Amino acid sequence: MKQINVGIIGPGWCGGIRANACAINPHVDELHLAEIRPERLAEVAAETNPISTTDDYHEILANDSVNAIFISATPESTHYPMIRDSLLAEKHVFVEKPISSTMEEADEVISIAEQKNLKLSVGYSQRFKPKFAFVHKALKDGSIGEPVTCLVSRNVTRELGDKITGRTKMSPAAMEATHDLDFLLWCLRPRKPVRVYSQQSGKLFARDSDTPDHQWIMVTMDDGTTITVGAGWILPLGYKNYSQCWIEVVGTDGALTIDDTHKEVQFNTVGSGIQYPMSTMPGEPVDHVFAGPMKAETDHFIESIIYDRPVMVKPSEAREVMDVYVAADLSAERGEPVLLPRNDTSGPIEAE
Repeated sequence: MKQINVGIIGPGWCGGIRANACAINPHVDELHLAEIRPERLAEVAAETNPISTTDDYHEILANDSVNAIFISATPESTHYPMIRDSLLAEKHVFVEKPISSTMEEADEVISIAEQKNLKLSVGYSQRFKPKFAFVHKALKDGSIGEPVTCLVSRNVTRELGDKITGRTKMSPAAMEATHDLDFLLWCLRPRKPVRVYSQQSGKLFARDSDTPDHQWIMVTMDDGTTITVGAGWILPLGYKNYSQCWIEVVGTDGALTIDDTHKEVQFNTVGSGIQYPMSTMPGEPVDHVFAGPMKAETDHFIESIIYDRPVMVKPSEAREVMDVYVAADLSAERGEPVLLPRNDTSGPIEAE
């Protein structure tokens, strides 16, 4: 059996899931971890038994035997230099969203990957959920006819909102709605987005910062199909990292309604009250299995290297998603629609 050696940069919450998935994947021989927090590094190392650990990711990149790098580091501004360094070190790269902070950075790393014939993919794990895959199937096989309108509403707890807004100034469009924009653009390809309008609302986080609580985004596709995506991070505190999502897709010959609010499993205890196990976006380990999409996504990227298959999320697709959410932020700031493609793709950009 062919095997590869893998490095994980930033085995925190998501990176820890990646590390554990790699540790049990039969196609992975050696696992290497890079983390600047000693206590977290020790915790994940105890779970995964890596060949090496370090607080400097450059040490992993200098190891010629390492074939692939998973970048799960925060803040998100670190992604671009880590991707660039990894590609220049001749490593295949998987990075959590976003691919970069600007379109110019995204274009640079995509170009490097293409020049060096290396695989580069971005973490849009929701594509690996069966419910979401079913929507994709129904649209692709024509089961509901021509799509007319698509809606996704996603909300997460303020606990997760605090975590995200505490490390980045990126909006709900860039950090939450990005998953659902990617999902719908994936389902609707080869249609292209041509117009974006967005509004933000902020009453809770605005007390201490200029971070919005919620953002709605409407996208018009080149064939007239409309996309509406809402994302927020102020649900009351409850089950850790809880995420609820509602999807409606209406076509000329049918409709799909997807309840992804994770209310089908309620765990109620005297000590903790009602909890919703298996309700986080990445998924959670449950005894000997993993309930969620992130492990499947990790396995897919490893297999794409082993068998030289195309990656599920192409970097050009992640770039398109980025173009849409940057346009959404610009629209919210200006209070007017933004047309795509934009002349200035450096974004995020200031309102005129």
